[in-house]
Amino acid sequence: MAKTFDPKIPIDPSRALTPLAIKVNEEKVAVGFWPKFRRTASRIPFAADVLSLYYAARDPKTPTASKGMILAALAYFILPVDAIPDVLAGVGFTDDAAVIGAVIGLLGRTLKPRHKAAAKDLLHKFGGD
Repeated sequence: MAKTFDPKIPIDPSRALTPLAIKVNEEKVAVGFWPKFRRTASRIPFAADVLSLYYAARDPKTPTASKGMILAALAYFILPVDAIPDVLAGVGFTDDAAVIGAVIGLLGRTLKPRHKAAAKDLLHKFGGD
C-alpha cells in the first residue's frame, strides 16, 4: 500500500537531502547560475549573498548537507517559475531574497569569510559594489 502524506508527521531529515535531489539541483545551478546572475545582479540588492552561497556550494570543504540546502536555494533563484515572478518591478525578487536569507540564516557558519570575500571581489571587478 502506498504511503500518503500526513502533515502531522515531520519530514524525515535523512531523506530530505537525497543524493538525487542534490545532483539535480547541482546540474541546474551549473547550467543556469551565471546567465541568471549576469541578467539580474545589477537589480538585486542581495547579489553578494547569492554569490557567497554559490562559492560556498563550490567549496569542497562545505558539508554535503549544507551544500544540498544551498544548491536548492540557488536552483530556486535560477528557476523561471517563482512564487512571485521576477518580472514584477519592485517585488519580483522578494521571494528569492527570502529563500536566500533563510538559507544564510540556517547555515551562517557554513558561509565562510573566503566565500564573502570572493563575492565582493567579483562584484567590485564588475562595478557592482
